[in-house]
Amino acid sequence: MKSSSQFFEDIFYRQTWWVVLLAPLSWIFFILVVIRRTFQTQINPNPSLKVPVIVIGNINIGGTGKTPLVIAIARYLKDAGYKPGIVSRGYKGNSSIYPILLNKRSQALDVGDEPLLLADICPVTVDPNRYRAANYLLEKTDCDLILSDDGLQHYNMNRDIEIVVIDGKRRFGNNLSFPAGPLRESLKRLDSVDFIVNNSGPTEDGEHLMNVSPAKFIHLKSGKSYSVEDWPMHKQVHAVAGLGNPGRFFDLLERLGFDITRNPFPDHHNFISEDVHYLDHLPIIMTEKDASKCKDFDNNKIWYLTIEAEVSSKFMEQLDSKLKNLS
Repeated sequence: MKSSSQFFEDIFYRQTWWVVLLAPLSWIFFILVVIRRTFQTQINPNPSLKVPVIVIGNINIGGTGKTPLVIAIARYLKDAGYKPGIVSRGYKGNSSIYPILLNKRSQALDVGDEPLLLADICPVTVDPNRYRAANYLLEKTDCDLILSDDGLQHYNMNRDIEIVVIDGKRRFGNNLSFPAGPLRESLKRLDSVDFIVNNSGPTEDGEHLMNVSPAKFIHLKSGKSYSVEDWPMHKQVHAVAGLGNPGRFFDLLERLGFDITRNPFPDHHNFISEDVHYLDHLPIIMTEKDASKCKDFDNNKIWYLTIEAEVSSKFMEQLDSKLKNLS
């Protein structure tokens, strides 16, 4: 039996008869998106924020690799002398109070998984209302620039620079809007953004290539780390991923020479210990994002793989130049 993610992948990225049935709903979705964007940007806009805002998002439903790019940009900007802060929706977080400025006691169940990774780089505020999150971040920190992890379609937050991340392999599927296709907005939206970053390629004109490379394996309970080349155990493993596109992670492990059993979960899945309780003695390798929700598990078999995004220096220099031109 197919999972819901596999079902929608069949619709979005392959030619199926479902598209004909869902196409009218796609037009309705497209019209609603245009109305919402017009209302929030032209009819009832919010006041501008006091610092530049960079939105890193996508027009596809599902994962395209935004968070590794946010981390790479934040590190670059810090090295360049900026004091960036990050706002996030905190998807799948269940806090009853917003906004939240993350600290060492923050838990994935409250703030979501991705913000915990970002908080290792710079201050992070979580709130489903990103405009409110941005104002709170400015109130509580001395950041002079805001990065929004996702939020391209969150039009009540002003932005100065827009960066779209696309999956170079799957690109835009059947090029249709949801629910007949994977698009949150039409392809014409790409004409209005400042940068298009292509995760893994191949690139087309106007796209900047980003490569995501494995960095190191870390044992969850002990914190011991090993380079990718020095994996200390046998290579028959359980691979676990709660991502929008878990196949990308599984394929990466196979390229590294692992013999894997694939265990996909929904994107941003809130893991419980039973999810990764396998009756054999094989090691478990998961993403760093997923491991952030398994820290309290009594399971000595869990490892996670950290990754690093590499983007051309040309892209970073152009981004820095555009920021300087804002002032």
